[in-house]
Formats: sequence, structure tokens, C-alpha cells
Amino acid sequence: MTSNDTARARLEGTVTSADGTTIAYERAGSGPVVVLVAQALADRKDNRGLARLLAASCTVVNYDRRGRGASTDAGDWSPQREIDDLDALISAHGGSAALVGASSGAVLALDAAAALPGAVTRVAAYEAPVIVDDRRPPVPRDLGDRLAELVRAGRAARAVSEFNRVALGAPAVMVAAMRLMLPAWRAMVAMAPTTVYDARLCVGLQDGTPLDAARWGTTSVPVLVMVGGKGEPFMRSGSEALAGALGARHAVVPGAHHGTPMMKPAALLPELEPFLQEGSVSGAAAPVPPG
Repeated sequence: MTSNDTARARLEGTVTSADGTTIAYERAGSGPVVVLVAQALADRKDNRGLARLLAASCTVVNYDRRGRGASTDAGDWSPQREIDDLDALISAHGGSAALVGASSGAVLALDAAAALPGAVTRVAAYEAPVIVDDRRPPVPRDLGDRLAELVRAGRAARAVSEFNRVALGAPAVMVAAMRLMLPAWRAMVAMAPTTVYDARLCVGLQDGTPLDAARWGTTSVPVLVMVGGKGEPFMRSGSEALAGALGARHAVVPGAHHGTPMMKPAALLPELEPFLQEGSVSGAAAPVPPG
């Protein structure tokens, strides 16, 4: 089997998180272990392009966050539950891994790095949705509660629309266009309960005020903060503030925007691949988890 064949081959599996939730994943490639942490309203299908590219030099674990795709959901969400999911994935793949997260997935990756010292070896954070100035309206802190009410009332499509409009800042005409893309829209509506999770995950980071880095005060691993060269202005100032607070490397990805990890992942490789290979002592494959 050639190296390209190895990168394309996907082995599916599951792990059980601390609360009994089943977390489904795909694994490909060989080398240092990297776990991809998906953005809001996305699952492992959305990150397969990036996973395939990174699998040429890494062991890539691409998973469905709880409540998405083939993963289950205990329903009693907290940030710690999602950190436990990552802990279970990392434990099953050798005990240590780098994390690559986009948007809210970048926030979760940073939270996990602070909570799991020794298990998380480094973090690449692409366009974490941090709002530190008046370049866009702040996200209301009660958005998660509002979305939860919509989900409880059976208004999943409305919750997805509200999340896109308020949290992501998508104009109404763009949200209307999304609704016409039926397969993608239906997939997002199926994940509507997780909009509550992502909204609550980002509380305190989107107030339009200077960033309080105390949340990640115990983070000591290398961090790469990336932002798209075509990203929104608030993303540029937010990423600079985040990198400064963490003492992290900051990189602008030419021509990239918020959807680049899903739509044109190759644009990230010039920054991402060298960062993930730093400190790697071996190109050997990670242990194959049982089952």
C-alpha cells in the first residue's frame, strides 16, 4: 500500500466517554496523533478533506462531537463533557495528541489543553470566534438559553437560523440561501441541539471587551492561532488578542476565510503541517485502539 493509499484509508471506531456517551470517529494515516475538533453545525464529514491531507504525515482522528453524526448525546451538556470526550479519544490513541480546532472547535481545543495537561501536546486554533472590540456586535450571553427554548419547542430550524444570524453574524439573505441548500440545511437542523452547546461554550469570549485569558491560564503547550486573510475584521483583532494572551504564534492564512477548513483545507497546510510536526520524536503510527 502506498503512502497515498494509507492516507485515504479510513478506519472507523467508537470510544465511550465518562458519562457513557458513544463518540464515533475515523482514523487515517500514521505519525504523530492529531485530533480534529469540528466547528459549530459540522461533523466529521465536513473535516474529511483536511483529515485526508494531514493523514499524509500524521495519524488523524476525525470525530463527531457529541450530538452530531454517529455520536450519541447524554443530554446533560457542559464544557467538561466535551473535554471528557476528547480525553477518551486521546486515551484510545496512545495517550497524547495535538488538537486542531476551527471556530468554536478552537475554543474547545484550548479548553481541553488547559484541562488535560500531558494529554494535549499542542493546539492549532483557526478563527476562534473571539470578539474584543466594536468591529461587530457582541453575542448576547443568553443566546444559548434562547436556542434551548426553541429546541424544546420543536423549532429546530428556527434555532439554526437564529444561531447563524446572531452567533455567526450571517445576514438574513444568506440564511435564506442556506435553507434552499436542502441536504446541507437538513444536516444542520439535525444538529440544532448542539447550537446550544456552542453558544454556551463561547460565553465570556464574545462581549466586545478585552479578552480575559484566565480561562486558559494553565495552558503551557505550544499554540498556533490562525486567521484567514479574507476573514472578517473582528476575527483579525480577536485572533491577535488571543495569540497575545496565550503567548502563541499568530499566522494569517493568505486567501482564507471562516469556511476554509471545510472548503479549501489545503490553504492551511503551509502553517499547519510544520507546526504539527514540531517536537515529534517519531513518525511511527499511533497504537490501534481496541475494538
